[in-house]
Amino acid sequence: MNRRSFITLLGGAAAWPLAASAQQPAMPVIGYLSARSPDDTAHLVAAFRRGLGEGGLVEGENVVIEYRWALGQYNRLPAMAMELVHRPVALLATTGGEPVALAAKAATTTIPIVFLIGGDPVKARLAASYNRPGGNATGVNMLTETLEPKRLGLLRELVPQAAVIGVILNPNFAPAEDQLKAVQEAARSLSLQVHALRASTGAEIDAAFEAIAQHRISALVVPANPLFDARRDNLVALAARYAVPAMYAFRDYAVTGGLMSYGPDLADLYRQVGLYAGRILKGDKPADLPVLQPTKFEFVINLRTAKALGFEVPPTVLALADEVIE
Repeated sequence: MNRRSFITLLGGAAAWPLAASAQQPAMPVIGYLSARSPDDTAHLVAAFRRGLGEGGLVEGENVVIEYRWALGQYNRLPAMAMELVHRPVALLATTGGEPVALAAKAATTTIPIVFLIGGDPVKARLAASYNRPGGNATGVNMLTETLEPKRLGLLRELVPQAAVIGVILNPNFAPAEDQLKAVQEAARSLSLQVHALRASTGAEIDAAFEAIAQHRISALVVPANPLFDARRDNLVALAARYAVPAMYAFRDYAVTGGLMSYGPDLADLYRQVGLYAGRILKGDKPADLPVLQPTKFEFVINLRTAKALGFEVPPTVLALADEVIE
């Protein structure tokens, strides 16, 4: 073999790994769009990854996840959704309620979307029906709006003398008015008055609690809302400062020090979003995957907080609790 042929052979050998790597299929990219923050959802993102893992997808090994966080600022969602669509991504996973799912839906009619919302996806025009969504979007309805009567009833059990109940709402959150109507309807059946408080910033949340004290509101309902979730610690601290018994939508609030919570197992629902994302990336169509609903709900009471507020939790209420934090 002459020198020139030897060099040519070496050059070809050196190129083999490059050629082989060039032929490797690119890993699919999931665009993860959330109205919340990475700090208050780390455990939920881990549940989403578990769902992917159950379908054989592992971040960094055979799938890439691009994260975008709106931090409770819904006006940022449309641009973030468009950015992910232009990335481009193979699928959009949206968490944090209807505003996120609607931003994704407005950005693309072709890229599959797996959503996690609190209200009716048919009413929100995210799906044609529960059984056959029919478009490029499917996911999970947490049923948070339909749970307000149950939450209010449990709160009334603890504060039977209450005449006026406060409900804090974020006016920038699309389902807020539906949340208010649900609370008002439940309150009428219990002969309670409802005082609506609206807050979309930290300063407005502070002002809402000042109003609770001024109007002598007996108890507070905090519906599901990504902004409130991102400010969970602050809300719980304000409820303690103003000594107002509060009912929250998710277990995380009670663990943080909130008095009571009633809602779905949120980590399991994030896992379901991951499972659906994996199925779609492997060939299933969102149009054919039915919208899921939770089957497990958690009633959590924080006895330490109850004692600090001067409340004796009735045995009948304790017997209903799935978890008691002592």
